[in-house]
Amino acid sequence: MSDTHSALIYTMVLVSASDQEMTDSELQTMGDIVKHLPVFKDFDPARLTEVAQECAALLNDPDGLEKTIGLIAEGLSPRLRETAYALACDIAAADGQATQEELRLLEILRHRLEVGRLPAAAIERGARARYATL
Repeated sequence: MSDTHSALIYTMVLVSASDQEMTDSELQTMGDIVKHLPVFKDFDPARLTEVAQECAALLNDPDGLEKTIGLIAEGLSPRLRETAYALACDIAAADGQATQEELRLLEILRHRLEVGRLPAAAIERGARARYATL
């Protein structure tokens, strides 16, 4: 991984893959995020699949989870760590329910990215509100 955009995408892929199933709604949400959020304005959305595949390949390594989380933490400035956590929460909420695996991964990410409890709770609540259904 070579840049901040990749770190953000790895974060989303990691959460989506954590329960062994990347749903259509999670994949659609990733695409929408990359196309519309200001943090991705200098990123070519056509590269999303390539970067996601790099992350998936890394996760297949024996220590893939730890390596991936380490690369994510290295690739993000402190200013963008809450952004990464927010993207992770959006992916977890995208299909209407967060699995136990996704929740556990969010907890790990929160600690490794040094996102405080109060900001994390606000980010999580915002994701639940954005992805609520009737």
